[in-house]
Amino acid sequence: MKKVLTMLLMALLAVSLFAGGSSESSAAEDGTSVIDTLTIMYVPSREPEEIVTVTEPLKDLLKQELSALGYTVNNIEISVGTSYEAVGVALTAGSADVSVGMPANTYLLYDQGCDVILTATRDGLSVDSDDPRDWNNNEPITASSQQAVGYRALIIAGPSAKGQELAAKVNAGEALTWDDLNSANWAVMGSTSSAGYVYPTMWLMNNYDNRTIADLEHTVQVDSYPSALARLASGQVDIFCTYADARRDYEEDWLTTFGRSADIWAETDVIGVTPMIYNDTVCVSKNSPVMTEDFVAALQQAFMNLNKTEEGRNVIAIYSHTGYQPATSADYDNERVAQEILRSLNN
Repeated sequence: MKKVLTMLLMALLAVSLFAGGSSESSAAEDGTSVIDTLTIMYVPSREPEEIVTVTEPLKDLLKQELSALGYTVNNIEISVGTSYEAVGVALTAGSADVSVGMPANTYLLYDQGCDVILTATRDGLSVDSDDPRDWNNNEPITASSQQAVGYRALIIAGPSAKGQELAAKVNAGEALTWDDLNSANWAVMGSTSSAGYVYPTMWLMNNYDNRTIADLEHTVQVDSYPSALARLASGQVDIFCTYADARRDYEEDWLTTFGRSADIWAETDVIGVTPMIYNDTVCVSKNSPVMTEDFVAALQQAFMNLNKTEEGRNVIAIYSHTGYQPATSADYDNERVAQEILRSLNN
């Protein structure tokens, strides 16, 4: 009998540990749903103490929003994972109900145990187009009041003779050939850089029979975007790969640090635009008992309402988020391709 009781206690303890902070929902007398505890885990992209302090108001803000949507949440617990991977593990185990700030690549590592429900928005740009000419015809690129769920990587030609030759073809509506690109000198970032390597590789694969950056004859790997721009300005390279607003960030340096006599918008042109690189996610556990379809819909709306008040905007700004938009797993299919590219590079 003692052995049986001991085994029963151990089983109950195991269940308790696996359940972590999640709790079942119930119904109140007024018909609203009651959730005892909702656990939210942030990824550690900032100092954990700073995240916990800044996000403290989120508890009351979410309670208020969810209450208006028919859910009474008695307690919200906010923590910071010890690593990005730890957050994915917690969602998969059901010991965390919600994650905030998980980047796309981490989400995809754990998408069997969690669902993406929102993509963070950040300030957009005045141009968002697949056509390089739209970028070149509307320079300088400026900030936009429209919020964006991601950003583009651009393949940019510089002031060298070869760079200007390629830009002229693009602006005339002519398609660049592989020989055009292969005859140019390229500056690229390290092979794990989304904007500086992986997504430009995807662009090449989509447009040039699965050829990649590794197939180009003349490439140099640089350690930073300023280093790439310095090489572009001096004519050491003809093309560089970067995130969409890099020229805005280094517009002044182009004339001062890099010593050019004309502005960066006059001397550079976009010759290629990659698919969207999606922003950070809000994910929910597939193994949390509180994550019903209706509650997920309420949670989406509650997070999207956060940017309607100054207090809410201050909370979500911890990760430079300006708001949230509904997301689905399919939104991250390009990131899945990017991950396959990374795996192939490491094999």
